[in-house]
Amino acid sequence: MYVKYLNLINFRNYKELNLEFCNGTNIFVGDNAQGKTNILEALYYTSIGKSHRTNKDKELIKWNEEEAYIKTYIAKERLDKKIQIKIFKEGKKGININSIKITKLQELVGVLNVVMFSPEDLSIIKDSPSHRRKFLDIELCKLNSRYYYSLSMYKKVLNERNMVLKRYNSNPDMLDIYDVQLSELGAYIVRERLSYIKMLNHHGSGIHKDITQNRESIEFKYITALKLVEDVKGEIYSSLINNRKRDIERKVTSVGPHRDDLSILINGMDVKIFGSQGQQRTSVLSIKFASLYIIKELTGEYPLLLLDDVLSELDTKRQEYILSSIKNVQTLITCTGFNDIKGNLKSEVFKIFKVNNGTIEEG
Repeated sequence: MYVKYLNLINFRNYKELNLEFCNGTNIFVGDNAQGKTNILEALYYTSIGKSHRTNKDKELIKWNEEEAYIKTYIAKERLDKKIQIKIFKEGKKGININSIKITKLQELVGVLNVVMFSPEDLSIIKDSPSHRRKFLDIELCKLNSRYYYSLSMYKKVLNERNMVLKRYNSNPDMLDIYDVQLSELGAYIVRERLSYIKMLNHHGSGIHKDITQNRESIEFKYITALKLVEDVKGEIYSSLINNRKRDIERKVTSVGPHRDDLSILINGMDVKIFGSQGQQRTSVLSIKFASLYIIKELTGEYPLLLLDDVLSELDTKRQEYILSSIKNVQTLITCTGFNDIKGNLKSEVFKIFKVNNGTIEEG
């Protein structure tokens, strides 16, 4: 699988843009704030229907315009795909796949798989558990439509249960219904997360040792209040019942996968607390490349790899690892100068694009 063409109209700082990519390494060179990241953002948006930079779709529309368009053409082994997305200023969007309108965002996810690595990804390490849960959930949604549905339903039921807790005296019997639903949906989510973390450990362990020349080992652990016995559904249900009095007092659901976390250990130490800046970056790098190989293993195709201004943040050894690992993966890289990566670039097939204030020329 690889992306052949990208067409943008009124997207961010691009009035109209047509790009043809090679199926190797595509390098976007230019000063900061010229529009390099906007190209990667458009492809990421094509992948899951959401931006990695903002929750407000209207911010993607060029200033003083009413609509934005993204058209992406993807070459696949069995059937090529054309994804067309229209973004409206009032916040709505319309999505067509091969000219057929989809009614649920779930139908888009997985058509174009993307792994993105940007400086903001350090939040997976540094920030609250919600960032690590979000990472797990996005990766699993790409690979499993049932997970996407279960997660959406879990959030819906959780929100409804919390509403009942806030006005408990009005309809307390509803908690019994919600507890059954949450335990069923939550058990599936937990089991899938555990399975994914097992794959992260399998792939990430070797990657991290390669990057650090066997000096460090990485391990991923799922952190939960559950004991993770065989009957996860029963355990979640019991926890909801046992914590109901506390939940009523606090007016919020205190147990379940929405409270869980992912722990990342380097040589047995929590990298969030004890890791250096370099170790934290390397951990993210290991996570992202492990995600890439997991997608390849489960789908049979490499995803599109997006590297947004990350090479300048890494030392030579880590740069060498990245650039030697992308030979078989279509990759888009943003950087401020081609000479920054020229010496370590291993891909025989590459294109250079020069970006300047919303215009792009092949270099």
